[in-house]
Amino acid sequence: MTAGNHSTVTEFILAGLTESPELQLPLFFLFLGVYVVTVVGNLAMITLIGLSAQLHNPMYYFLSNLSFIDLCHSTVITPKMLVNFVTERNFISYQACMTQLYFFLVFVISECHMLAIMAYDRYVAICNPLLYNVTMSYQVCSRLVVGVYIMGLTGATAHTGCMLRVLFCKADRINHYFCDLFPLLELSCSSTYINEVVVLCFSAFNILAPSLMILSSYIFIMASILRIRSTEGRCKAFSTCSSHISAVAVFFGSAAFMYLQPSSVSSMNQGKVSSVFYTIIVLNNLVTPMLNPLIYSLRNKEVKYSLRKVLQQVAFLPEQ
Repeated sequence: MTAGNHSTVTEFILAGLTESPELQLPLFFLFLGVYVVTVVGNLAMITLIGLSAQLHNPMYYFLSNLSFIDLCHSTVITPKMLVNFVTERNFISYQACMTQLYFFLVFVISECHMLAIMAYDRYVAICNPLLYNVTMSYQVCSRLVVGVYIMGLTGATAHTGCMLRVLFCKADRINHYFCDLFPLLELSCSSTYINEVVVLCFSAFNILAPSLMILSSYIFIMASILRIRSTEGRCKAFSTCSSHISAVAVFFGSAAFMYLQPSSVSSMNQGKVSSVFYTIIVLNNLVTPMLNPLIYSLRNKEVKYSLRKVLQQVAFLPEQ
């Protein structure tokens, strides 16, 4: 290892999901299926929004970027995990590990802020509908999306830059299925004080700030919906943000399930029960990118109508 990396470790071993040979193949096909659905679903959503003029508005512009983030997020983790299911030892080089960590953080942080921007979009659409086209103009939306990616790149650069200064000695087994921030810090044999400060500062900005924006947006949205007198009007207003609420619940619920588990559970490394439980946690994390296009397609009439219209144009299906 070169001196610039400040580490005597040239590669890591990923603990993976399970060491039971009889579970490797079933898990391989399970996560392969999840990944295929994720790729197809998110590519289909991006393509549909691009082809359908009816979906050329701020809400679906943000959704296409969310689908892109979900696709990349899943691609950073899943292919390597699938390879590990069919190899004896789950090696990953130091450089590949840092690269995986960097891009994982880019897309996770970007998704947090993208969900917050989408909540703000729904707030403007419901609470200030007359000013919606002015407030959420193409220029404004483009700047918001660029800002989301800049925040993702900034946070990932800060975390990964601090990780590169960490000294890894003899401990090279990552108790996780990919190179994540906290499992790597656990292997450090040097001070991680700076890393912890950076995590604390950026967590306030990348987790707390988006969460407060989402929460405050929906408080104002609910207040505005309750002022609508007709039941039909309330249902119509609520339907415009129900898909986003589901996506937020899945994302933050999966993150909480992944990182807020009790230490007694996270420390379990053996046995089928712990392996199955850990697999459920991993599924919650990886299934989020798969569920978002399904949530927005199954719960949204405009998406279903646009999909059918595109299919009719491509496959000459009869009108119904």
